[in-house]
Amino acid sequence: MRCVHRGTVVPVLLALLAGGCGFASGSEDRSPVTVGTTDRVTSLDPAGAYDAGSWALFGNVYQSLLTFAPGSSTPVPDAARSCGFRGEGLRTYTCELRPHLTFANGHELTARDVKFSFDRIKRIHSDQGPGSLLDTLQSVDGDGGGTEVVFHLRVPDATFPLKIATGAGSIVDSTRYPADRLRTGDAVDGSGPYGLATYRAGAEAELRPNTRYTGAVKSLGGPVTVRYFADPDTLDEAWQERSVEVVGRQMPPAEIARISPTDPGVRVVETTAPSIRSLVFDVRDGAPLKETAIRQAIAAVLDREAIARDVHRRTVDPLYSLVPQGITGHATSFYDAYPKPDAARAREMLREAGVAVPVRFGLAYSQGAATDQEAALIKRQLEATGLFRVTPQRVGWQEFQEGYARGAYDAYCVSWVADFPDPDTFTTPLVGADNALHSGYSSARVEKLIAQARQIYQRNRVTEDFRQIQKIVAEDVPMVPLWQKKEYVLTTSSISGAEYLSDGTGIWRLWRLGRI
Repeated sequence: MRCVHRGTVVPVLLALLAGGCGFASGSEDRSPVTVGTTDRVTSLDPAGAYDAGSWALFGNVYQSLLTFAPGSSTPVPDAARSCGFRGEGLRTYTCELRPHLTFANGHELTARDVKFSFDRIKRIHSDQGPGSLLDTLQSVDGDGGGTEVVFHLRVPDATFPLKIATGAGSIVDSTRYPADRLRTGDAVDGSGPYGLATYRAGAEAELRPNTRYTGAVKSLGGPVTVRYFADPDTLDEAWQERSVEVVGRQMPPAEIARISPTDPGVRVVETTAPSIRSLVFDVRDGAPLKETAIRQAIAAVLDREAIARDVHRRTVDPLYSLVPQGITGHATSFYDAYPKPDAARAREMLREAGVAVPVRFGLAYSQGAATDQEAALIKRQLEATGLFRVTPQRVGWQEFQEGYARGAYDAYCVSWVADFPDPDTFTTPLVGADNALHSGYSSARVEKLIAQARQIYQRNRVTEDFRQIQKIVAEDVPMVPLWQKKEYVLTTSSISGAEYLSDGTGIWRLWRLGRI
């Protein structure tokens, strides 16, 4: 899980680390821009992370073959000089590397490193890693120390270029990363625009421009220090004290609502982003929510409007679909199926299915703005019907990820930031077979539509396929979409470039930050 945003130029924030020694001469003499975030970095190894906080790192300290230009949904070459499908059927994808690529540690970057990077993600197949994003990849050929890389796909996949432009496509130094296990420690060996000067897990990352970088970024930025905060309230305190100059994910909703755009000392960037939050269910045999009618009854009584209004102070929009607004194929399938909270209808669903009430289940949740209040309101809404008894449980982020990966929770709330600007990023990893949510859900009808859409290179022609997927999901209810986020980035008036920290492409461009 990882994350995208769409709209005009946008916001958000996050970022992190890097590795190597190719730091810009004299960069220490420039005062670093300080960025604050509540996002977590679960791993510095691209094979072991599939979350927004970690992927904020990958776009800054690692390099991928392709990347996204600001405001564009079409990948452009980064470590590659050119890429394209070869032959018929969208099953062979070839990239030619730029000449003279170098990791920040001075080692040469070749096709061997690219092949190694993809092979180890598939081999390690970490529960918290991006392996599910590369499910269509069968094998990779890299001509030794040369420049050509050939990807062989097991099925046609028009979205493959989009996928390798994400953190899943991060290229690592094959001499510094183990081939069959995750790398431990605080070191990073990448070839991105930044190198990691120092890193303290959960506290701070100091980034310095990587002078050995060659790629799509034409102008290296200045030094950046990213500070990590335990929760939105402590981040807000740091902002009020101006110990950070840029702040984004996540400020308390009440504080965001109080900010005045006329304040001369503050700049605010706002956008509606394809970043969503959902209530996910364990649908495996023996789970308390295995019965479809129970999940449908939950969908029939949840009041998204109240969650957006009373908990998030309208800093989010109610969401009634798997694919959010701004992404091709957006529909309102959950509104069509469950147009308003209806306890009587939910009771009838359970009666017809022969389900004894109240249905008891646990609800896990972790980091984010107002998560305690959100879980409490969901509990009140469900229990007010007399049909459910809910036991909320707040879990630390690392434990939470490990928990849902092994199916430890009856239900859980989780946010999902799109990996790339295409509806596939809200279907394959969320409701596809072997999905990243580890919900146990699979549907032959959904798999057929996903495969069908992947064969269409012109992505504006996949709308109906994805609307059909959303309709099926609203019937099966392996998850209930709750809301779509509005992204906010705050900066002091002396900082420029915050609008490039997120712009609908999933790339956090820290190198665009500067001082006015």
